[in-house]
Amino acid sequence: MKISSGTIRLIIPAASLALLLTAVFYMQPRAMSYTGLNLLFNLAVPIALATVAQMLIMAVNDLDLSMGAFVSFCACVTATFLQASPAIGVLIFLGAIAAYAVIGMVIHVRELPSIVVTLGMSFVWGGLAVLMLPSPGGEAPAWARWLMTSRPPFVPMAIVASLVIAGVTHFVIMRSSAGVLIRGIGGNVRSVERAGWSVIRIRAGTYALAGFFAVLSGIALVGLTTSADANIALRYTLLSIAGVILGGGEFVGGKVSPIGAVIGALTLTLAGSFLSFMRISPDWQIGAQGAILIVVLALRLFLNRLEKQEKGR
Repeated sequence: MKISSGTIRLIIPAASLALLLTAVFYMQPRAMSYTGLNLLFNLAVPIALATVAQMLIMAVNDLDLSMGAFVSFCACVTATFLQASPAIGVLIFLGAIAAYAVIGMVIHVRELPSIVVTLGMSFVWGGLAVLMLPSPGGEAPAWARWLMTSRPPFVPMAIVASLVIAGVTHFVIMRSSAGVLIRGIGGNVRSVERAGWSVIRIRAGTYALAGFFAVLSGIALVGLTTSADANIALRYTLLSIAGVILGGGEFVGGKVSPIGAVIGALTLTLAGSFLSFMRISPDWQIGAQGAILIVVLALRLFLNRLEKQEKGR
């Protein structure tokens, strides 16, 4: 039986999430409830949004090492300006998204390594966050708090929102013409150029869209935590990269899976939430998330080799 790489890219993260969830229910049967699922996936939405943002950057063969600092900056804006002066807060967010678009353009025009540029930008975003909120504090806008803590029937808000994020991003990236162009740049940029499309505009739009999802991540995070901190989301840089790779994405070639990326984010959230639920040190949480990523990547490599052997016969 032949299994396509696209199917493997989606089956493996789904299976890893199911296995981890089964293990959680076996060890803690009380988690098999509305309240239990809500606790386990409490921070899934901001992580999923940050993962989608990182996925967009990786779709054009780049890597954003400023994701965590940028989400922290957005969280600080949300807890200060967006709460006290919504108009100013929105303008700051629009400026930040425009800055992301400019970064994408500069990387392309100057042929700079995205890792270096975004690493430098991480210090910029981090400095702005500290200037805006030198110490933890601020307050979440009432609407953000209401949205993130609402309790829909049957299924917790985190799972409902994750399904919506997965569906929307799958349509944008995999079904729309814009998504084809984004993945085309990652897969074969010369073909996109020969077709008459402006690569610099597509890259700028991709970076702007990534910035938009990162802004939503910061807002969602403050809606859950009710306050902000300049370092509140620094871990999101590595978590977002791990979520994309865990979900079937690759560093080159424009090969990404929006649904898989959200599932990867849910898996990493579940691992961290369960260990926190068990009162285990955060150091072990990072190790557990890394172990899950290694196991899944090893399984994907094994299945890819089987697929190549089947094609060679």
